[in-house]
Amino acid sequence: MTAALIFEQILNGLQFGLTLFLMAAGLTLVFGVMGLINLAHGSLYMVGAFCCAWITQQTGSFWLGLGGGVLGAAAAGALIEMLVIRRLYDRDHLDQVLATFALILIFSEGTRMVFGSMPLYLNIPEALSGTVALPGVEAYPIYRLFIILAALAVAVLLYLLISKTRLGMRIRAGESDREMIAALGVDIKTLYTIVFALGAAIAGLSGTLVGALRSVQVGMGEPVLILAFVVIVIGGIGSIKGALIGSILIGLVDTLGRIFLPIILKVFMENASANSIGAALSSMLIYLMMAGILAVKPKGLFNAAN
Repeated sequence: MTAALIFEQILNGLQFGLTLFLMAAGLTLVFGVMGLINLAHGSLYMVGAFCCAWITQQTGSFWLGLGGGVLGAAAAGALIEMLVIRRLYDRDHLDQVLATFALILIFSEGTRMVFGSMPLYLNIPEALSGTVALPGVEAYPIYRLFIILAALAVAVLLYLLISKTRLGMRIRAGESDREMIAALGVDIKTLYTIVFALGAAIAGLSGTLVGALRSVQVGMGEPVLILAFVVIVIGGIGSIKGALIGSILIGLVDTLGRIFLPIILKVFMENASANSIGAALSSMLIYLMMAGILAVKPKGLFNAAN
């Protein structure tokens, strides 16, 4: 176990965590403003990845695919908000869960009908395909570093949007008292559509970025959705800052646990047992961390105002 290995895995954990942040930010924004539990958020992540993969195959340009993936996810989000989600705001959470779960099935089968069951593959663009030397790491993939920087840029832009713009003022007001801003003349339906499309676009961006590291396939959004819910529970429902801190915590704990727990356990037991037990324990670590945080702060690390 060397310092270079530890630092490299910390960077990998940061990259994984910030990818989760892109998924969780839209989810917590939608829940904070609309009070909506959107199980179909992972499907918008998948839509972004498939749009990116298809456009890239047709044009040969990853960057056009990236833009198309974000716009495709945003358009899909706006469409389902106007056709389906808008009818759920006054329903209880059980109705929201059932309706958005149905959307997962519709998106999955619709995607399978259009693109087939075989996964699509995205190539990392040539400009980002090499490695770069970092302090403590001789060669770290440029593309993973690009994901870290892109996610941090999105976090800064979200902060500026929510705290410094008129739209952000309306979003914050919508979190606090939606009836009052509607009475003051704000078109609440349009605001909700914009917020939902924004959340979908960020999820689509996450899907496009991850698609170049893994295969693009039907159902790819559901495992990430589970972790995104853990992120917003840890960070605090409705808090963008909480989503950022929570996602980084989960990324680091998950990545470092998977790498180093088996190594530590090999000191006490045979290699085969250490690998199997280490893998099981590492998958439990994030949920144990969530339980510990909630025991101390039942509402998460931050409130919706942060």
